[in-house]
Amino acid sequence: MNYIQKLAALFSLVGIIGCQSNDKNAAPQTAAPPPILEYSVLVLTPRSTTLFSDYPATIQGQQNIEIRPKIDGYIDAIYVDEGAVVSKGQTLFRISAPQYEQEVRTAQANIKIAEADVQAAQMEVSKVSPLVEKNIISKYELESRQYILQAKQATLAQAQARLVNAKTNLGYTTIASPVNGVIGAIPFKMGSLVSSNMAQALTTVSDIKNIYAYFSINEKQALQFMRNTPGTTPKERLSSMPPVTLLLADGVEFPKKGKLEQGSGIINTQIGSFSVRANFPNTNNMIRSGSTGTVRIPQTIDSVLIIPQKATYELQGKYFVYVLDSADTARSTEISIMENNDGSNYVVESGLHEGEKIIIEGVATLKNGTAIKPRMVNADSVYQKIF
Repeated sequence: MNYIQKLAALFSLVGIIGCQSNDKNAAPQTAAPPPILEYSVLVLTPRSTTLFSDYPATIQGQQNIEIRPKIDGYIDAIYVDEGAVVSKGQTLFRISAPQYEQEVRTAQANIKIAEADVQAAQMEVSKVSPLVEKNIISKYELESRQYILQAKQATLAQAQARLVNAKTNLGYTTIASPVNGVIGAIPFKMGSLVSSNMAQALTTVSDIKNIYAYFSINEKQALQFMRNTPGTTPKERLSSMPPVTLLLADGVEFPKKGKLEQGSGIINTQIGSFSVRANFPNTNNMIRSGSTGTVRIPQTIDSVLIIPQKATYELQGKYFVYVLDSADTARSTEISIMENNDGSNYVVESGLHEGEKIIIEGVATLKNGTAIKPRMVNADSVYQKIF
């Protein structure tokens, strides 16, 4: 390195040191405060709303009657098929039991014998009566003949009763439907041996003019129902409920509305719920016994605070909203909400009051104590239509 190069390097080093000294003496620069962001804010006012509660239900006919034989014998004829619609009194089965036909004939013959014995005994009484009046024979002879007549009459009555019983048993060989309804499964075929004490029924006839949808509600739902429904007894509360809707298995709404009726009055301690049923008219026989569906119950609530679900956030199973204070600062507030909701809004039970302002959008970007610029929104534009 020659002299000129050494001199240039020295000047460069002096310049760098001087720049560093000037930087140290310069005044430090402060960071600009973050901008205050704008958020949508809603003023809470009481409103009325209708909520719907859905309950899975099993459907049964108004009557499900098991058809069972009352006598022993073989199935001689089957007059209906599974799923057939039958009317009351229509013949379903015939059982072959010739012994009952024989009992009828035997009883009829015994009646004829008993009638002959009665006539003979009556003749004896008629023959003795004038002799007693003339004091030819003792009156005890007449009484003896009368007792014999009474015994023969009793034997005749007994024979007549046996005939009635035999005809009744013979009538059991023909099995008819006790109600209008629909035939269920028929597990037996022609020639099958059946008896009065067998475990399985011949079939089932379901009266489905009206159908019952059975469902369960838990204890918490039952308490809310009792608080929000007028009446002093469960029956009065159920009678004051509006008509309910049945959603079929394919999600289609059944055209007829139903009415709630009292089910089991005892809570099942194992699952913490009790059974309720809804009665629906089934005039077109559209629904069959054994079907499934969903019972939808409306509940109208007056003067409650409703907030959008997007205005809340959840932390450890608790729900919170940001309330705007007088200094336009967001304050996190815990709230309690009703379990039932419409999928878009919550009904507030506690934690908020009328007139308070809540932030309804962008809550995930907020922290407790954050200052915001409020943009007031109209309540009607916020709440979505419930179902």
